[in-house]
Amino acid sequence: MLEVKNLVVNYGGIQALKGVSLNVQPGELVAMIGANGAGKTSLLRAISGLVTPREGSVSLFGKPVVGIPPHKRVEWGLAHCPEARHVFAQQSVYDNLILGAFLRTKKEKKKEIEESIEKIFAIFPKLKQREKQLAGTLSGGEQQMLAIGRSLMLNPRILMLDEPSMGLAPVIIDEVFRVIENIKSRKEVSILLVEQLAYRALSVADRAYVLEQGKIRLEGPAQELLTNPEVKAAYLGVAK
Repeated sequence: MLEVKNLVVNYGGIQALKGVSLNVQPGELVAMIGANGAGKTSLLRAISGLVTPREGSVSLFGKPVVGIPPHKRVEWGLAHCPEARHVFAQQSVYDNLILGAFLRTKKEKKKEIEESIEKIFAIFPKLKQREKQLAGTLSGGEQQMLAIGRSLMLNPRILMLDEPSMGLAPVIIDEVFRVIENIKSRKEVSILLVEQLAYRALSVADRAYVLEQGKIRLEGPAQELLTNPEVKAAYLGVAK
């Protein structure tokens, strides 16, 4: 579904990605872990078209997309839920979800959009309780749920989540990861999860990559990486 080959991304004289390759298959949850500055967000931005790679290729559903504008990638089924959430603060929860379905409104009946909203409310019961509340008045955890729900309103085939735990209290992080597992269990969308909390990401993922200084350092089944001495020492706080 998603294939990245030898991707190089530069910001001026700084090389953020140095030949990164990865893939995400149908129904998979693939995690990308790494320290701050490793290049994780740059990778997602290159996949979604927000930055143009200097070298390498990105393919979605068998189609090369380098040079294709971001909105076309969204039309093909790619949803990018960015870090820091970026909800529409002056719009209600309901309106944020409607805005998430903007590409569907000309093709589908209102009833189908409403059914999707009810489906989101089933995944995020707290959002149902705050349906008419302004998004900017929600807690950080609720805004993260809204950002994920808004992305799902596109009916994507691939969902990219960038640091969904960022800035959240531990109890809220637990809730967010329960939601991610719920989405995964439905087998309706493949997920590329970028996350600094390595243990949480590896615990829910099928496969994972470790990104260090713009390069893939390790890759493999998530459960194997959980027990890898290098990963445990660098990212899980366990001595070798």
